[in-house]
Amino acid sequence: MSTLTRRQFALAGIGGMGVAANMLTAGERQPVEASKRPNIIFLLTDDQRWDALGCMGNTIIETPHIDAMAAAGVVFDNAFVTTSICAPSRATFLSGQYVCRHGINDFRKTFSDTTWASTYPALLRATGYTTGFVGKYGVGAEMPEDKFSWWRGYPGQGHFEQEDADGNYIHLTQVHEDASLEFLRTYGRKGPFCLSVSFKAPHCQDGDPRQFIYDPRYAGLYEDVVIPPPETADDRYFERFPESFRDNNEARNRWKIRFSNPELYQEMTRAYYRLITGVDRVVGAIRNALDTLGLSDNTIIVFMSDNGFYLGDHGLAGKWYGHDPSIRVPLVVYDPRLSASQRGKRRAEQVLNLDIAPTLLAMAGVAPPDAMQGCDLSPLLEGRRVIWREDFYYEHTFDHPGIPKSEGVVGQRYKYLRYYEQDPVYEELYDRETDRLEI
Repeated sequence: MSTLTRRQFALAGIGGMGVAANMLTAGERQPVEASKRPNIIFLLTDDQRWDALGCMGNTIIETPHIDAMAAAGVVFDNAFVTTSICAPSRATFLSGQYVCRHGINDFRKTFSDTTWASTYPALLRATGYTTGFVGKYGVGAEMPEDKFSWWRGYPGQGHFEQEDADGNYIHLTQVHEDASLEFLRTYGRKGPFCLSVSFKAPHCQDGDPRQFIYDPRYAGLYEDVVIPPPETADDRYFERFPESFRDNNEARNRWKIRFSNPELYQEMTRAYYRLITGVDRVVGAIRNALDTLGLSDNTIIVFMSDNGFYLGDHGLAGKWYGHDPSIRVPLVVYDPRLSASQRGKRRAEQVLNLDIAPTLLAMAGVAPPDAMQGCDLSPLLEGRRVIWREDFYYEHTFDHPGIPKSEGVVGQRYKYLRYYEQDPVYEELYDRETDRLEI
């Protein structure tokens, strides 16, 4: 009997996880008439955990524009990323593939011309869409400026504190807003477009002691609010990890500079919330511009994050590991073409970052290539009954001495994680129904 390697097993299982739903729904979807092809705006935040929105049950954070979009659209309550780190996850958004297939598991690798040709921006542009990009590209050092119709992206992390043409202070989130509106004014009425806006917020400013550098206009926001820390923020939860996991763990090191005492937790979390409120303002500005330009009735907006974020959960900060605070993200889809009966709905199915590319293509009437492993979300948006995935593969293979590599399977009932380079191998198994906090 032949033996499968870990990678072969993962790839074989992944293929089965993603195929069923697409096989059942692909033949049912009607092609989109060229004259009615929708405009698409994909909004991607950075390090925004699933519950950092009003529409996700957070009663403190102020996100009225996203909440309004959710009330008129569809909210996915169980949206996840398959790798919780910026560059690999962003490559998954673009390609609709797991990291072990697209191969971008660090900050150096990028798409070849051949692999780029199968990403959603390339396929949409090839079929007549004007494609624009704003913000943090985040996949390798080489910027694909010539691969978009219009480009306002930047490499690396970017810096929150910017200057305008006259030398005046301007926050990076405002720069994203201005560029997005420029694209809409320039191209909004010239045929179908796809605008991808990738925010830096609410990611920290690495190396800066302030960490979450918000727009000064929000300095007083949340100042008089006490934000409850996570239930698992107590040190005893971190101590449950084995010594091999705790030793020089990068997530614990970052916890020390962000959340190690109650005052610091309040300061940092308020700043994190302010950055998200700044993004919400941009969402409102974009929707207002669509109204002004007469584009609202034919423009789909998808809002998601590239990964979650520990706010002290399990005594950690950052992301990387397979616990829900790290891998669960918000996902709101506003499609004005949906019937009134489907507006304001919430879906419980497990949906993933690798579902975004095939969904955007299907919305535009473009058949997703076979290499894409995600599923078109359209049947769920339309309220149709379909067989859907019951589990997905999680992987984190970025090479960093303070981030143990891991993989696992996240099911509807159980979650299994293993840190396969630890000696001995460290495993976690959670019952997601009875142990919501994974303790």
